[in-house]
Formats: sequence, structure tokens, C-alpha cells
Amino acid sequence: MGLIYLQGGDTVVFGSSGSSGKMKGVKAEDVHHFLLNTEDLRHRRVSRMVEEVQKILLQVTSDISNRDSRFHCISNAGIHSDSLKVLSPSQFLVTVPLRGLSGFRQKKTRRWRYYSPSGTQLLAPAMEPEKLHQWLEIEQFQKSTPHWHDNDVNIKGDLVPARIIHVFLEHLYRAITFCSLSDKVNVLESYGPSIRLNVETSEQMVEVELVPVVEVPGYWPKKSQWPRFFKRWPLRERVQCVKSFGFDLLARSNYHWQLSFLRGERLLLEAMDDDGGCRMKCYRAVRQMKEDVWCPGNHPVINSQHLQMIFLWASERHPSAKAWKDLGRCFLRIVRRLQKCARQRFLRHYFVRRANLLKYADTAQLDALADKLSRFLQNPSLGQGASSVC
Repeated sequence: MGLIYLQGGDTVVFGSSGSSGKMKGVKAEDVHHFLLNTEDLRHRRVSRMVEEVQKILLQVTSDISNRDSRFHCISNAGIHSDSLKVLSPSQFLVTVPLRGLSGFRQKKTRRWRYYSPSGTQLLAPAMEPEKLHQWLEIEQFQKSTPHWHDNDVNIKGDLVPARIIHVFLEHLYRAITFCSLSDKVNVLESYGPSIRLNVETSEQMVEVELVPVVEVPGYWPKKSQWPRFFKRWPLRERVQCVKSFGFDLLARSNYHWQLSFLRGERLLLEAMDDDGGCRMKCYRAVRQMKEDVWCPGNHPVINSQHLQMIFLWASERHPSAKAWKDLGRCFLRIVRRLQKCARQRFLRHYFVRRANLLKYADTAQLDALADKLSRFLQNPSLGQGASSVC
């Protein structure tokens, strides 16, 4: 066995079975050709599905908003909508903004809660929030409409995600019937506090997770120690712009709200190649190979959110434009980083680095992905991905 040390600190292990010991690579023109053959088809398919899903959910959430003013209807801005994120061609995340809460401020909340989501008194305290989660009290908002103090969403001053999801789900069933969409939308059975739908499109069935969200613009949470000291990427002006967008709190668990930075992530990704680099081309190539070859299926263990985190970390680690000029070399760098994450079952959140995004991922699927990537790196070829979409 031997080691190759590449520019930027990446290390590649290779075996001695090959007589020359020379590591195989991928040429930039191979990646360009691969994207030319696959990217346009994917973009057209996903754009059609996004348009159809948004049209359906706009009807549903508009009806819900008319019934309950605490829920806002989603925006209809196409594939670049802030309320919709394509996790994979068969999985969308759609956030439903909550109205009537403004003027968020961070404050020390009480530590222990002795109630269940149903309101039953507990003898032992409820579980503490994990790294990417927090409690949310109504007193943390300078302004709140009276309905947020009602018992259907509030327990002892806490806004409880499980209760908000329950209220939203009841409205959702009524809205689907009222809008005559029962043949297009099917609410899936869930084993936790989440709302998942199957939405029929002209292309395929899409699984959509609907998540109520508290938007907190202009405020940056203390849990995010970002930017890190002595880092040259992103530039200071870009950091200030990202922080001005604030963050979101997603209702995806029983008690705790999940921190989310979708707007900030989108802003960083959109400006990623302002220096003339090839990061986004590299991202699209890795995403296409992941969807077609390495991690296909309706419930991939790695989705676009994970890939974007890998690219944000890679951009911070390799801040110079020079490091992102050779598309083939950059492609392999990201593949190796993805393999490392799958093998170690560990991927830090870019904004909350103590949080592991793969903590609850299927370990068997991660191991299988790591094995596929290992075989690919021994003999890199993009031909398989191009043929699978033809």
C-alpha cells in the first residue's frame, strides 16, 4: 500500500497490485461531456415536477391559510423558491411559514420540561435538545398574535412542534378534500412528528415533506459559531449578507425546533464561482453520479443537502480560485470527501459544526455507498452515469 498527498491536504491510498502504482484520474473534458449528456434532461424533468408540485401545494396551503391565519401559503417561485428544496428527484422538502410571530430574541430558557406533547404531566424531564435543535418559548418573540397562546399549539409557554404539526395535519386533510385533490395527493403514514405526502406528477410520484417553519430574518443564532476564525472563504461581505438573511426554525420533532439555514446556503452556493472556479459544475456532476449510480432510489441515504454541505466545507478548506480550475481533479477530490463521510458515518453541519448530519442515517446504506465509491476511485469512469439516463 502507498500514499499520494495532493495539493490541499487530500490523501489517496492505492494498492500495489498495479505495476505502475499510478493513480487513475478523470479529465476535465470527460466531466464536461458527462454533464452535456445528462444535465439538461435532469433539469427539465425536475423543473416540471417542481412546477406541478408547487401548483398543487399552493392550492392546499392557500386553503389552510384561509382556515387558520397562523399558517401562510407557500410561494410559487419555481425551482429557485425559498420554500421548496429538491433533496432528490423523488424527494422534496417544502416549508410552510408561520405567521403572527415576530421580533425574535435569544434568551435563556428554563432547562427542564415535565410534559408530553399531549400535555400529560411527566415525572422525569423531557429530553434535552440536540446540537441542531432548541426549545422555543412564546416569550422569545416581542410580538405574537393571541392564537399562538392557545392550548392547541402551546404548553406552559412553549411552542410545541408536535402540536403545531397535529393542527396543520387536520387542516391538510380538509384542504385536500375541499380542493378535490384526493386523486393527486396522498398523506403517508408517519411514525414520528412529520407530514409526508405522495404527490402525483406527469413524470413520477414525488414524496414531499411539509414542514411548518418559523422564519427569523436578521438574527444569527448563538449555536452557530460562524464564520470560523482565520478563514479566507467566504469573503467578509458575503458573510454579512448571509447573516442578514437570518435562520429558520423547523417543526420536525416532538419538542424541539431544528435550526435551518437554507437561505444562507443558497446564497453561498449561488456565489460560489464568482472567482471563476468550477465548483458548481463539479457539484452537478457528483450529484448526477450519486443519483444515477452510487445512491439511486426513492430514499437515498445521501441527498442534495448533504452534498451541498460537503461543497461548503471544501470551499472553506480550499479558498483559492486556483484550487478549483481543474474540473477533473476537483471532481475526484469531492468524491474522496464523500467516501470519507460515508465510511466514517460523519458529516458536520457547515453552520453548526458540532451537529453530525449522518447521525441517524442507515449505516448499511452508508457502508454500501462507501464501497461503491472505493471501487469507482480505483477505476474512475463517468460512462456508467451517462448510459443510465439515456
